[in-house]
Amino acid sequence: MKKLINAPGNYVDEMLDGLVAAHPYLARAGEEGRVIRRASAPRRGKVGIVSGGGSGHLPLFTGYVAEGMLDACAIGNVFEGPTVGSCVEAIQAADGGAGVLRLYGNYGGDRMNFDMAGEIAEADGIESTTVLGIDDVASAAPEEGAKRRGVAGILYAYKAAGAMADRGASLAEVTATAADAVARTRTIGVALSPCLIPGSGAPSFTLGENEIEMGMGIHGEPGIWRAPLRPADEVADEMLDRLTADAPLSGARQVSVLVNSLGATPLEELYILYRRIAQRLAADGLEVVMPLVGHYATSMEMAGVSVSLCVVDGAFMELLAAPTSCPFWRGAA
Repeated sequence: MKKLINAPGNYVDEMLDGLVAAHPYLARAGEEGRVIRRASAPRRGKVGIVSGGGSGHLPLFTGYVAEGMLDACAIGNVFEGPTVGSCVEAIQAADGGAGVLRLYGNYGGDRMNFDMAGEIAEADGIESTTVLGIDDVASAAPEEGAKRRGVAGILYAYKAAGAMADRGASLAEVTATAADAVARTRTIGVALSPCLIPGSGAPSFTLGENEIEMGMGIHGEPGIWRAPLRPADEVADEMLDRLTADAPLSGARQVSVLVNSLGATPLEELYILYRRIAQRLAADGLEVVMPLVGHYATSMEMAGVSVSLCVVDGAFMELLAAPTSCPFWRGAA
């Protein structure tokens, strides 16, 4: 695999330099420069929202720091969680005096460091709460839903909680909105080929030339099955079947669908999958609102796709449709 990089050790910092240069509403912060914040943050009296995770997933995580979404984000090395210090600095950067929500994926290192950072921040007088993204249905059974990983579906929580915070809602209200978004959302992925971490001599995992793996995680975590490549409609059908069997669809009339490239899969293939999913949902009497198709949460140059299903209603839809300056959120009502 070829990469347009300089030195592997400079990969993350040079990427962050380019990110803030291309988007002047962003700024780097923190002792090691591993915090991305809104240049205008914090806004006094507004609840702050922070997230964080490893590099290698753009536009997740730092790409969603924007008006109407996140206020700050702590970022680590490729596929490595942010340090405790960066998590503390992100909380401080987002603190406008009304408290800070820590909203991030359910990974052990991230949980440990953000929990420690929350304790440090609280000792300094910053009230904070936590909501974990747990949308990956392949990573644990429904009865163990709290153990699930957080993947692309956390975007719905970013957007809804960000809109709620912009309305002037309290920390408790913003936290409840984020938790509600997580409860509404389910995701599953399928991998076609691995990625290569800069500086590594081998791919992060291996798949046979004609193999795919259903349910593989965004870092190469084991999935549900590995088998020869199947037609797109068959793959879409199984992904949707697994999502609808798990999602809270009783009485639902509308859903948002996120078809996300894991890096190398082109838009053409995403739309082939979305076509089938939209047909199936319509046949089941569900209206798709605000479809999202594109690169939203990647894994370097991994070929593959994730599909997220989020149950919406009028009040929740208003939050998804609220204004945001984020160039990576391309929702259409």
